[in-house]
Amino acid sequence: MHAAELREVIFAKGHRNVLATHPTTLEFTREDDLSRRGDCIIAVSADKAMPDLNAGFQEKLRRDNVKLTILIEAGGIAETVCASGSAHLTLEDPVEMIVRKSDYSCHRTLAVKADKAAADLSRDIIEKLKNPAQKVKVTLTIKA
Repeated sequence: MHAAELREVIFAKGHRNVLATHPTTLEFTREDDLSRRGDCIIAVSADKAMPDLNAGFQEKLRRDNVKLTILIEAGGIAETVCASGSAHLTLEDPVEMIVRKSDYSCHRTLAVKADKAAADLSRDIIEKLKNPAQKVKVTLTIKA
């Protein structure tokens, strides 16, 4: 890891109701269950939420236009989402972490201006994420 990088790793799992059809957001949640209405959720049972992220990481992410790389790995398939931080982020939600294509921010927002939402992820990785036994590794990297 380069000295100017901050990194957080979140472990989660798949769920049979993962649809990943939302056109503007994607989400990781600490919740264990997922209804079919949660079309932006791509992983459940996350071992961390935003308040669990390192204070230094949170501080950097609260800067306008800081670059965040989100690496999602499941079943030998990897997908990268590039997003931005924002001075408007509160990083408070103890359950949900939402990545948005827009610049809208609320207590549930992890990052904004993402280049991909749930619907943009490869269907190969989504098939893996539909398996409840699938372990998911999410690596958040800020190039500081």
